[in-house]
Amino acid sequence: TGSMSSECLGNLLRITLSTEYFADKYLSFSVVDQSGTAWELDEAMASQCGYTVTYSNWSNIEFRASALSCHSRLENDVFIVTIQIKASQTRDMKNATIHLKSASCHYGPWSARELVCESNYMEVSVRREVPQTVKDFIQDEPEDWTLAFPEAKAEASIWQIVFHQPEEKKALLVSDAWSAGYGLNTTDTRVVLRIPYTDAQIQLVKVGMQIPAQQAARLCKSNQISSSQDQGITFSAVRSSTLYKQQWMILMVDTAVACPVDGVDYTNKTIIWTVPKYIQLLSAGATSFKDVLVEAGVDLHKLSAKEMASRKYVLSNDLNAITMKIPIGAEGGYYKTSVSSGQHGAKYTINLFLKHQREDNKWGLTKHTIIKEIETPFEQVELAITNSLDLSARLMNATVGPFLPDVELVNLTIAGATVAVPEAVQHGYLTYEIRYVNGSKAYIIQVPLDAPSVKKEYVRADMREYTLNVTLAFITHPTSETFTVPVITVSAVKDAVLPSARGFCDRKNLHLIITHGNVDQNWLPFISDWHLTPEAAQKYNYSLRDNGTHLAISVPFLSSHVNYEDFHTSGIKASLHLTLKDGITLANRRDFSISCRFSPSELIQCLPNGTVVITAVKLVGVADLDTSLFVLRDRWCKPSLVTEKTATFKFNVNTCGTSRKFNSTTMTYENDVLYFRPGNDTPVYQLKFVCWYAIKQTVDVQYESKKSPPPSIKPGFGSLALSLKLFKEKSYSEPYQESAYPVVKYLREALYFEVELLQPKDARLELNLDDCWATNSQSPDSLPQWPILTNGCENSEDSYRTVFHEVNYSLRVKFPQHLKRFEVRMFTFVQGTTLLEK
Repeated sequence: TGSMSSECLGNLLRITLSTEYFADKYLSFSVVDQSGTAWELDEAMASQCGYTVTYSNWSNIEFRASALSCHSRLENDVFIVTIQIKASQTRDMKNATIHLKSASCHYGPWSARELVCESNYMEVSVRREVPQTVKDFIQDEPEDWTLAFPEAKAEASIWQIVFHQPEEKKALLVSDAWSAGYGLNTTDTRVVLRIPYTDAQIQLVKVGMQIPAQQAARLCKSNQISSSQDQGITFSAVRSSTLYKQQWMILMVDTAVACPVDGVDYTNKTIIWTVPKYIQLLSAGATSFKDVLVEAGVDLHKLSAKEMASRKYVLSNDLNAITMKIPIGAEGGYYKTSVSSGQHGAKYTINLFLKHQREDNKWGLTKHTIIKEIETPFEQVELAITNSLDLSARLMNATVGPFLPDVELVNLTIAGATVAVPEAVQHGYLTYEIRYVNGSKAYIIQVPLDAPSVKKEYVRADMREYTLNVTLAFITHPTSETFTVPVITVSAVKDAVLPSARGFCDRKNLHLIITHGNVDQNWLPFISDWHLTPEAAQKYNYSLRDNGTHLAISVPFLSSHVNYEDFHTSGIKASLHLTLKDGITLANRRDFSISCRFSPSELIQCLPNGTVVITAVKLVGVADLDTSLFVLRDRWCKPSLVTEKTATFKFNVNTCGTSRKFNSTTMTYENDVLYFRPGNDTPVYQLKFVCWYAIKQTVDVQYESKKSPPPSIKPGFGSLALSLKLFKEKSYSEPYQESAYPVVKYLREALYFEVELLQPKDARLELNLDDCWATNSQSPDSLPQWPILTNGCENSEDSYRTVFHEVNYSLRVKFPQHLKRFEVRMFTFVQGTTLLEK
């Protein structure tokens, strides 16, 4: 069929499966014998019967069969092999499609002895005139093998095999040999032994670069070889004899076999494969030999000298060994992905073969075919990660690669969560695979700039940095090795919108209203080095509100965080400086300030009873002044209230060195607030203040002795709009939004409630709470109930009584009399010792 192709390669048949057709399918291989029975292959049966299944050259699938495989038909030097392949989308092979492929190959002439070194077995076949195995053969009379051949098993059998170990000889019947995993077979003209590389009878022997002693002596005399020998190359070897007993004689066939295990070196980016020409195990007793033919190639295809030269291969056939030199990366091989300690890399793989025909004076013509898949050591491969921006679509594109075709992206780790490639779309991640002309490929990860997992950071001016941090997980085919590639890319985009501010002052306060941008979500407000939190603002009687789009700050004129720059009779210049700092690094990001002039009358009170209250402020230019050391003219008069920047004095006009002046209409009192440095009688700070009192003043006072009736409240009817809100903190700055319900609280944790009269907005109205109670459900009439307020007062029976909080005027609260705030401790309903839940 079009999904499979076959090729005759000497004494091997190769069937190649179409990668496109069989990709992503589970496969099962079977061979079909002459009766039509399909025998499913596993690794043991394949190596016993002369079959090989390999995955090569980026998942190409190959099936190879020996001409003498168990189920092939061999007639007149033509062998026929039929295979059956089942392909399924699932591991359990359900709904599998069946594909049959039959192929025939001509092979000949056969050499007297043929050796095949496949990747999973060793095979030797010897031409001898021996009879076929007769099924159910019955001897004329019992005979004892040991009389003729002591090493044989003393049982009646036509065929036996004897393994020659250094310490002993071990004989097996044919049936026992099959059970042990050996492949033993005969044809009309040949006897075949096949041995897996994993067999216990295999010996690892060192084969040196040497030739028979007699021939070596002759060649040394003619200076054709050196007398030195190298260290040797390891071979897998089995020395065995196959015996056949026939009435009056025993036939013995030498079925020794040896295949090279190593002999590969890597030098200067070159593969060097060396195979000794003389193997003593295979040439025991021979005194001379000669080369008949040496052929080499790739993937079982013979290469001519010209083709080798074009690929920069070097084939050397010297006296002792055959050597192939292949540049790493040369044509004929391929790179495949490899993983070592989690690191991505590659190995160069090439499937070489060597066919060596030699003739010696004892064994005749021997053909030795060696298939050698060579894989270079792991070499780490660096991957390139490039980043590009599509500003019109606000997309980041990260390209990772290049990869070999045997790599597949399987999942992504986004913000600590691992998701498969199809599921990554839900997180805004799209993945694309791009292929290059040379067969390699890369992956593109496309993410919106505004995806939650993309970190955004303000860097300077109008610039923001977008950081993509995702880990990609890959798998290799068909080896199923896994590795990860962390992808961290940073893109700078000119899209920063900085916060802006406007300020104003009223008679007693400085106000700043900051409009948020798109970079200050995690910026914190600071006054000097003091972090302005809701709790801190409440402590100093400041106002701090943030509705998500605006941050409003109000600070009283006389406070410790206001700077006083100068004062004149026209007014006092006060300023408030606010800095927005990065929430992580605390680096300064944005500075705002407001300056206003306040009336001097804000610093002094001249009371009718002759008491004067004066507040002195410390100016910015003389920061080293200690306000607690401010005095009046009488230095024994010290401030009654001191802050870092102010000192307040309260005294009578007839004390503290106050001077008095008269004119026709007023009486004037003067004094000074002074500051002296130690040891100096000249003040470095002087604030003069004056109080004027009228000498003559007429005041009309209307007096009526009739007592007015006490005020009363008349009941009435009308429409009122009320709201009941639960707030997060005692500052009552942020209520719980509707999406936050139900709110989870622990027992005895504080709940902050606010009741507000929404309509009508009449300043003459005042909101008073009468009764307030809690129920176990949303219905106010359901039972049980627990009173929180009764007749406007806290419940005296409650262990944790309701606490009322004062409501003051602010930017949000225009009419404090329209609001009532109270605090309740979290509780639950119980019946006996059982919690009531609803």
